[in-house]
Amino acid sequence: MRKLNVPAEYNGSAAGIVLSGHFDEPDTYAAVRPAGMGDWLIAYTLGGEGYFRIPGEEISCKPGDVTVLRPGTPHRYGTAKGMRWHFMWAHFPDHAIQANLLPEVKLFNETVAGDSARKRIYRAFSRVLTDSRERSSYWNELCLASLSEVLILLARRRKQHFDSRVEETLNRISQGMREPIKIDELAAAVQLSPSRLSHLFKESTGLSIIDTLNQMRTRQAALLLEHTDRSLADIAYDVGYQNYNHFINQFRKWQAVSPSGYRKERR
Repeated sequence: MRKLNVPAEYNGSAAGIVLSGHFDEPDTYAAVRPAGMGDWLIAYTLGGEGYFRIPGEEISCKPGDVTVLRPGTPHRYGTAKGMRWHFMWAHFPDHAIQANLLPEVKLFNETVAGDSARKRIYRAFSRVLTDSRERSSYWNELCLASLSEVLILLARRRKQHFDSRVEETLNRISQGMREPIKIDELAAAVQLSPSRLSHLFKESTGLSIIDTLNQMRTRQAALLLEHTDRSLADIAYDVGYQNYNHFINQFRKWQAVSPSGYRKERR
């Protein structure tokens, strides 16, 4: 077995920098650190299966899993027997990221099921790799910003406790906020019937899909009213309303004031 034995004095990112990599390893791969590390380790599994083992606990790492290991935790990790493990990883220094974004346990693992969320996490890890290799100005700060994005997404998931299909639907609604909503297409994307998705979505969020879209649109409109000089008609179009009167009615419903009244109050 190809085993990476790391000396006890290894201190990870003691210099305060991010270290990262992208591995695709057979089951001869393992890393053993009896004294733990001086930094955090985060790994994102793209394919195959790996494992992390700490005293009293072992977890499997499968596609879509994000794993976070706390500094100072004795551990071993590697590729599961008979498998390959395709994953991206990064070490980052302690105290470099807001403490409330980091898990309190020694070993944390969460499966990210939604396609949009997986792609976003993959893009963030890819930026870490690119910035750490190019090492242009502010490269370390850019790496920490990308890792913070991943940890923020995980923290939000822990707080919301949404079904992954609801989370995916929310992502798709926000991405296509200006377009007419098609519940049958949303349902097909998350492999549910339209009626089942509608029920699950309202049960989870407290709002229907249509109400959620209108809330998103009017919140964005409120920001534009407060911080730009665009006309009300232009703002209505910007956030996805083709009918100006419908925009007025929905804005009153969700913001409890007319668009012009909102702008006047905020200014």
